[in-house]
Amino acid sequence: MIFTFLGTGTSQGVPVIACECEVCTSVNTHDKRLRTSVLIEAEDKTIAIDSGPDFRYQMLRAGVKHLDAIVFTHEHKDHVAGMDDIRAFNYKQNTAVDIYAEARVQEALTREFPYIFDNKGYPGIPQVNMHQIGMEPFSVGFVNLLPIRVMHYKLPVLGFRIKDLVYITDAKTVSEPEREKIRGAKILVVNALQKERHISHFTFDEAVAFAKEMGAETTYFTHISHRLGRHQDVSRELPPHIKLAYDGLKLEF
Repeated sequence: MIFTFLGTGTSQGVPVIACECEVCTSVNTHDKRLRTSVLIEAEDKTIAIDSGPDFRYQMLRAGVKHLDAIVFTHEHKDHVAGMDDIRAFNYKQNTAVDIYAEARVQEALTREFPYIFDNKGYPGIPQVNMHQIGMEPFSVGFVNLLPIRVMHYKLPVLGFRIKDLVYITDAKTVSEPEREKIRGAKILVVNALQKERHISHFTFDEAVAFAKEMGAETTYFTHISHRLGRHQDVSRELPPHIKLAYDGLKLEF
């Protein structure tokens, strides 16, 4: 199974429009971060987790030729805005794309993309098969996903455990029962927004503490803001088993 970071940036991406800070003006490609999304390539299925505003370019940049499903973590714009771009896959594959989301997120998708769901039959609109998920384990083909509930301030968000890998984005608090689902994973991916306190995201120090408590062999930070600092500088501050993810990074597990 191949796990590719399609984007590792926060809601504005990096660089931020009109910003002239040292991160946004960096020439290091690791400091260029599209909105957060990942791709899972398994034996029988290719699955994206979230489709933000950069989804079209992410698919082109990663050379994705086939997409079976999108699994959504939550309904914020930086995680759903690109769903319209599955049309190209509909046309090439001559099939609908499976969408997995909680009921609340499905309602948000209906508001965001009403033309997909109004049953008027307008030609060329995205074709989707909707699947409602909750806190029970579910499968996309042979890929088994265990939902993990995290809180993004007051908004419930889903993370997922897939075999020995846990993927969490937009977390500020994680209850003890949900932490139990994470323990024992070999790879942990978790958000680390910035160093300053934030109401709805792990800070750098909070993410480091969370990673140490969970005890994964390797932890990767994602959903990174330009306020965190330059990739090369922040990397030097991390313990050996914690790393900053970057766009295009591939993990095999």
